[in-house]
Amino acid sequence: MPYAFSLDDVAFLRSARGEEAIARCARLPLTDASRITDVAAARRMVGEHYAAVLETVVLRRKADAKVDAPWRWLFTEDALQQASAAPVAAHRARRLAGLDVHDVTCSIGADLVPLAATARRCAGSDLDPVRLAMARHNCAEAGVAPLLARADALRPVSRDCVVVADPARRTAAGRRTWRPTDFVPALDELARVYAGRDLVVKGAPGLDPAAVPWAREVELVSLDGQVRESCLWSAGLASVPRRATVLRSDGTQWTITDAEPDDVPVAEPGEWIVDPDGAVVRAGLVRHYAARHGLWQLDERIAYLTGDVPPPGVRAFRVLEFEGYSEKTLRATLRRHDVGRVEILVRGLDVDPNALRRRLKPRGAAEASVVLTRIGRSPMAFLCRAERIPG
Repeated sequence: MPYAFSLDDVAFLRSARGEEAIARCARLPLTDASRITDVAAARRMVGEHYAAVLETVVLRRKADAKVDAPWRWLFTEDALQQASAAPVAAHRARRLAGLDVHDVTCSIGADLVPLAATARRCAGSDLDPVRLAMARHNCAEAGVAPLLARADALRPVSRDCVVVADPARRTAAGRRTWRPTDFVPALDELARVYAGRDLVVKGAPGLDPAAVPWAREVELVSLDGQVRESCLWSAGLASVPRRATVLRSDGTQWTITDAEPDDVPVAEPGEWIVDPDGAVVRAGLVRHYAARHGLWQLDERIAYLTGDVPPPGVRAFRVLEFEGYSEKTLRATLRRHDVGRVEILVRGLDVDPNALRRRLKPRGAAEASVVLTRIGRSPMAFLCRAERIPG
């Protein structure tokens, strides 16, 4: 179970004694094998707040991908898991730069800090007094000073500003899509309470846009190839119905929207196969992406694209040969090319790549990628060489 911080814990962690205790415990290995020894050492060094100190050290080690300078932040386990990665939070903040903004579910401040750095005026609120105390500390460490208050997100305490919300997620109970009621507060409730106001809500990538008709723009955001969120923008902030934003940790990014052309053919395989970024696929912008880069579709219902020149900056698959798919023919193809290390990608077929790899038992010195898909009703196998395209 995650450690339950108290306000007394937060006060201690923010004190000079707390900072010294954290620094001393940060030298402990904190591995599964050293757990008993580490706890005993922390008890001797810290006293009654040893558990809060150890939990803080552990969470700071996990937080590198979420916030800048995490070694000065305070976290809870749940708040850290829900927090946006720093590049994603910064992207959203840039879209709201120069506006008055109220983060009504500010938690520990992971999204509030970049908002406060770019907004004209900024406020944050949360019902949890412990998280609010941590947000106050984290904002100070980041050099921003938003107005902070304890408040229920469904009881407005601000006006004439953009409302930003990051509702907690309940389990989707095995479903691949999310419902408005899977969030706390529920998305429909947020839309009702803030009707007529500019509203931005961070949602799960699998959220069906039809379930949130109030959202005039649905933006799918990925970071380093992983889809992180579906951001919902109300009428006053939306510019297009659908958008995909692709971010990289190196600071580069690009975006595509449904305002671009999507007239592309379905035709025979070209020299390359391209698997669009997940944000593009989930946003329903595969054809728009193809049109932008001079690609075409193998099948109008499949997200794999093909062409003779791959887009810059992607990992694409140079087609070596292709044929109708069966395990027997694929096994023979791998043997003929002396392939022993094989990456298997699948779209449109009910095939488990890991189970298939075990059954194929490839043996050889070469490395290859296999793309399995269907064209019409026909299952196809493409033997490819994966290449990183410059740009």
